[in-house]
Amino acid sequence: MNLNFQCKHFNELSVVEFHDIVAVRLKTFVVEQNCIYQDLDGKDKKCYHLICRDGMGNIVATARILPPGISYGEVSIGRVVLQEELRGNGQGHELMNKCMAFCEKEFGRVPVRISAQKHLERFYNGHLFFSTGKDYEEDGIPHVEMLYTPLN
Repeated sequence: MNLNFQCKHFNELSVVEFHDIVAVRLKTFVVEQNCIYQDLDGKDKKCYHLICRDGMGNIVATARILPPGISYGEVSIGRVVLQEELRGNGQGHELMNKCMAFCEKEFGRVPVRISAQKHLERFYNGHLFFSTGKDYEEDGIPHVEMLYTPLN
């Protein structure tokens, strides 16, 4: 599948783009995972949004990149999601690689913190994120706080 990635600050998103980003997130996090939670938490307006489009221009994956001080003291990445048909073929790794490249370009070689669903811990280990030892439940789903620390 031919995928096209771009990263935009919230202020650069069209209404249609933001609608489609939220639709992808809700389809996975609320419907597929059967989890009722408040997706629109006010942070989107302060973030960069990585958008992945398929060959027809549809948003099929997304993540948000939060500057320091919004969720954590460090830069953070959240709301990482791929449409179900993209999973298991390496596109999730491509999405995270694009996120990390953007973080380094925008913020420098800095630590990046995430809150990951526990079952994805090994996936994020592959991107050099490691548990801080803080495991917790969020919206009925086990999570783990993870930190990427750049190598000098």
